[in-house]
Amino acid sequence: MSLASAEAETETVAAERSHLHSSPARAERLFARFHQVRNFTDALCAGLEPEDCVVQSMPDVSPTKWHLAHTTWFFETFILKKFVPGYRSEIPEYAYLFNSYYNAAGDMHRRDLRGLISRPTVREAQRYRASIDSHIDTLLSNADENLLDEIEPILVLGRHHEQQHQELLITDIKHVFAQNPLYPVFRAGRARHSVRAEERTATPTRRGPYRFVDFEEATVAIGHDGRGFAYDNEGPRHQALIPAFSLASRPVTNGEYLAFIDDNGYRRPEFWLSLGWMTVNEQRWQAPLYWTKHDGAWWHFTLSGFRPVDESEPMTHVSYFEADAYANWAGGRLPTEFEWERAALDGPIDGNFVEDELFHPAPTAVASSVSAEKTAQNEDLHQMFGDVWEWTRSAYSPYPGYRAVPGALGEYNGKFMCNQYVLRGGSCATSRSHIRRTYRNFFQPEKRWQFTGIRLARDPE
Repeated sequence: MSLASAEAETETVAAERSHLHSSPARAERLFARFHQVRNFTDALCAGLEPEDCVVQSMPDVSPTKWHLAHTTWFFETFILKKFVPGYRSEIPEYAYLFNSYYNAAGDMHRRDLRGLISRPTVREAQRYRASIDSHIDTLLSNADENLLDEIEPILVLGRHHEQQHQELLITDIKHVFAQNPLYPVFRAGRARHSVRAEERTATPTRRGPYRFVDFEEATVAIGHDGRGFAYDNEGPRHQALIPAFSLASRPVTNGEYLAFIDDNGYRRPEFWLSLGWMTVNEQRWQAPLYWTKHDGAWWHFTLSGFRPVDESEPMTHVSYFEADAYANWAGGRLPTEFEWERAALDGPIDGNFVEDELFHPAPTAVASSVSAEKTAQNEDLHQMFGDVWEWTRSAYSPYPGYRAVPGALGEYNGKFMCNQYVLRGGSCATSRSHIRRTYRNFFQPEKRWQFTGIRLARDPE
């Protein structure tokens, strides 16, 4: 499915897209969803101080202020400049400062130097957001059906783009706060499953062992079916032969990963890819990102503060290299993205997402909401969505027949299909309304600052 066809579909049902509805009613729906997403971004920043919003702790991290302005630049560049006759930017230099990687949209400021830009201030970035929102409201209010037909696909894409940046905003501020010896708290007391560090018992809880769920060989339709919104990298839909495999019933927990650490997993090259082993030694990794030993016990930094590692929680903040090494140590492997998608086909998209405001993976819970229609096979799979992105062994590459459309929006996904691996399922920082069974996230194999975790697979014995 090309970006052009993806943009042609929206989250509204077909009747809502039809010309039987008046422009004001249709515009009102677009207006409401647009502001819902924009307001949630602002709500995520509610507890941050201006000083928090300007720090860039590593090249992969962008300051919060930049996220606020970049998502606004997207709407200004691809909607206002295109559809408002005679539109002129109040501050033309923002086009250079807040472009990210859209070469067709013009030059851009260096990504690794975003933290050096003290102006515009946080307040000015917020004023920029309010100004562009006002222009979007005016445009929607005055648009006829034909104009809405052109605007709506890009507006929907922009909303999903902002939801991606909401997730980045959360993971980026976590990395920023983790560099501070004061261990600032992003949201205190939000995690329902957590307690204050000093109130925890010395012996963390453990989860029961995972089991493997078997899947027979099958030819399966892979990719988005064209109903509703999807990114271009989720298509074209195609048939894939998936040999028999088994998938773990849940993600790997902290307790299970601790066994790998205690067995000198980070010092045994036989488990590691060559490039992974080189990275481990260069970076001196000894545990997942944000973990540190304190008085002989493992602690980790969370968005609710610094606290002991809970062995029952899904393990997170590991690279593809670590995920692959753990799988080798455990006698399994990582699933392919096609195996993962097949396993997730019939299950509900439910889990711990950013709307729950836990901002941290939650322990496996008994699924009380499993519907009677679900097969016994899928009832055995837990936490397929939310909590942690799950690494797959699949390289991020185009599906058969994929072609990126020309122009700046065609650069959205296709240009990154090199030297990266696919992740599936979303995380505790992902929006529930953003994730899909066919959603393909992707990162380089050494990246760890996202909420990335592990679910094992294995071949038939």
